[in-house]
Order: sequence, then structure tokens, then C-alpha cells
Amino acid sequence: MERKHEKYERLIARCAALPRAPCAVAHPCDESSLRGAVEAGQMGILKPILVGPKVRIEAIAKQFGIDISACELVDAPHSEAAAEIAVRLAREGKAEMLMKGSLHTDELMAAVVKRETGLRTSHRISHCFIMDVPAIDRVVIITDAAVNIFPTLEDKVHIVQNAIDLVLALGLQQPKVAILSAMETVNPKVPSTIEAAALCKMAERGQITGGLLDGPLALDNAIDLGAARIKKISSPVAGQADILVVPDLEAGNMLAKSLSFMADADAAGIVLGARVPIILTSRADSVTTRLASCAVDALVAKARRESLNRAVA
Repeated sequence: MERKHEKYERLIARCAALPRAPCAVAHPCDESSLRGAVEAGQMGILKPILVGPKVRIEAIAKQFGIDISACELVDAPHSEAAAEIAVRLAREGKAEMLMKGSLHTDELMAAVVKRETGLRTSHRISHCFIMDVPAIDRVVIITDAAVNIFPTLEDKVHIVQNAIDLVLALGLQQPKVAILSAMETVNPKVPSTIEAAALCKMAERGQITGGLLDGPLALDNAIDLGAARIKKISSPVAGQADILVVPDLEAGNMLAKSLSFMADADAAGIVLGARVPIILTSRADSVTTRLASCAVDALVAKARRESLNRAVA
């Protein structure tokens, strides 16, 4: 039986009525990255600007029957130059989104984080997986499982705020945020429990806004109401979290991949905290997952554009 992606399809459908935002695609030099960008353009999710070796991109398009006639093509000699040019287009306001092509993530992010020419802001850059888990009735965000290896408490403030802002851009008000650990009580011997408690207090003091935080929570009582009731946890977050904040990259990566490979979940990905949202896709991603990543990016770009317009007004 074919796997349904109703949660992702709803996100993709929401982009149909939006104006297509320009997206710089860095080095789309294999079939999957080129086809993903072009199909997102054809579906009206974004307007791809293909940045990379022109002759090579045209050859791949011809080889695999991909119609790039409607796409702007910016020539760049190699992957590093493609990353630099794509970032420059975003910095100059010619692209509202950035997408990773067939280059290494490190190459793209190196161009993004350069102090003088990159896309840094006052926010810490972080990654979110937008998980479509068949057994869960909602999209669940996991952060950070790809960028910050051992985030400090200060880093986690930004990681949490970026995730909240993402969910608000997706249309959900006051998302429920679970700060995960191995237990649901504060234990001085487990640093992640202390940081969880601190993050919750910071939210109470207005240092983190827009979401409802609770933690520490173990994974079971963060996502399952029955587990929360058994543990006698009285909390508006426990059992119904929208955002799962992990202690470190290792924990997050294992959680996301466990859901993907053992629970038949899909994982769309986005990088936040830069001047523009960044689509990070994997060669293993399905077409629907790639399109969902693009849709999430488009909705974040829309929210950012509206915020800037309000600031100007």
C-alpha cells in the first residue's frame, strides 16, 4: 500500500495561492536536485534560479528530460563558486530562499556563515526537521539535529525561538515545545534537565516568545498523552508537543533517523536564523519530501517578507 503524505500535501497546497518567491539553487548538478527544484517551480511553490556550471546543468537536463526553459540560469565554474553566488543573490535581495543542490552541505553553509559576505543575523543558525510520522496526527518538529553539535544554553534559546517562529509561519498559534531529556525531573547530574528548566523559566520571563514550553520531558511523555498520564505529568505540553528540542545533535540525528527508518516517517528539512530560509535536502528524500521542504521554505519566506513590510510601514 502506497504511503500517504496528507500532512505534507496540506503544506504544499497552501503554497498554490502564494506568489512564487525566487530561490537560488546552489549547484543543482545531479538529477534529483535539478528535478526537485524544477518540479517545485512547475507546481508554483517557488521560482528557481539555477546557479552552477551552465553546460553541465543543461547536459543533465537533456539527459533526464528535465525542462529548464522557464528557469533563470546563472553560470558558476564549480560548487564553491555556485555557493558563493547563490548566497550573494540572497544577500542582494534577488533571492528570498536558498536551496542546496548536489554540493556538500558544508560548502553551502561555509558561504552562508561568512561574516562579511554571508547571510548571518543576530540569531544563531539552526536546523529543523519537519517530520511526517504516520502514527502521529500532526507534523512534529525536531531541532537541532544537523547544525549545532553541542549547543550551549544561549544557543538553545535561539534554536527554540527559530523553531517557534517556523511553526508560527506554518500557521499554528502558540506551538507546544517539549525540551527533551532522558527523564522528566530536574537532576543536577544530567545537564540537559537543568537547561530545560532554565529555558522554561526564560520563556516565562519573555526571553523566548510565541510558544508554550515545558521540560525536562522524556520522549514518551512529550508525544504520548497516555504516557504523560501514567507519569502523572500535568502540563499543556506533555503528550501533545509540536516541537521537540533535543539535548544535542547526536540525540536529534538518532531520533530523526529512528523515526524515518523504523516508523516510516519522512523528514523535510530547513535551516533558519539566516537572512533567508535555506532548504537542505538529502539524496535519499522522496519527491514529496523535497516538495514539502520547498513548501515550508516558501511559507517562512512569506512570513519574513510580511514582517519586513510591517517594519517598514
